[in-house]
Amino acid sequence: MADRRNLDVYQDGYWWSKDGVRLHYRDYGHANAANGRPPILCFAGLTRNARDYANVAERLSGDWRVIAVDFRGRGESGYAADPMSYVPLTYLQDVEALLEHLAIERFVAFGTSLGGIVTMLLASAERQRIAGVLLNDVGPELDPAGLARIRGYVGKAAWHPTWMHAARALAEANADVHPRFDIEDWLAMAKRLFRLNSAGRIVLDYDMKIAEPFRVPGNEAGPDMWRTLDALAGRPVLLVRGETSDILSARTADAMILRLGQRAELVTVPDCGHAPTLDEPEVSAAIDRLLDKISAEPVAA
Repeated sequence: MADRRNLDVYQDGYWWSKDGVRLHYRDYGHANAANGRPPILCFAGLTRNARDYANVAERLSGDWRVIAVDFRGRGESGYAADPMSYVPLTYLQDVEALLEHLAIERFVAFGTSLGGIVTMLLASAERQRIAGVLLNDVGPELDPAGLARIRGYVGKAAWHPTWMHAARALAEANADVHPRFDIEDWLAMAKRLFRLNSAGRIVLDYDMKIAEPFRVPGNEAGPDMWRTLDALAGRPVLLVRGETSDILSARTADAMILRLGQRAELVTVPDCGHAPTLDEPEVSAAIDRLLDKISAEPVAA
């Protein structure tokens, strides 16, 4: 789906990081801010941006306020002067500044890949404010094979003359991740991952320097992520995993559910790698179940 600049769908918002980077978010369903439901904060993966959550946010915005965040160096957020600030603990500080900026006391967090790491760190730092969580294809242990694959492409500039060229390049590189995608699906993904620059080229929509800290082993997550996961025990949690994911193993996913307890649910998306789009029918139904649990218990324990 093309990127829509329609203020009936969302409003653009901005805030400032502690080190002076102007950051951006999309605010869907702002009118729902007064309905008593906690807003849903959405965090995308390493090379992705707020557009990844457009379909989910539009579907939910009739009843929920959904805030899709561009991490620093992505989308419409500013680029950092220091590339070594492109690490999860800095993203955590940026999100905490957003919570303060919007005076949000309680929230739901959806996090894909890197966004899920930030979500787990948030849960550890702000446990009493977390109403529920969706973790998309990420956990406290990351498969080395998947990390090696990501390190192999992140930070490598690419451009295409047309959107269709970009879509076909994505299809060729990621056919094993989404084998059921047709060209329209790849075109929609291209319009989330790339942007049109001033020279008329289709280019990746992130600062290539995000690769610098990521190439240093250990910078992809925080210390002792199992302890951060424990902060979610007893909360409503939805864990989504791609069946062929090379980032979140089935063993780790099962261990997470066992550790989180009875209020956690695991949904595995068949014929899908890293990471599910969250538009899949089984995931949409699970998201609705998660939000029903949160609505039934509006005050965090």
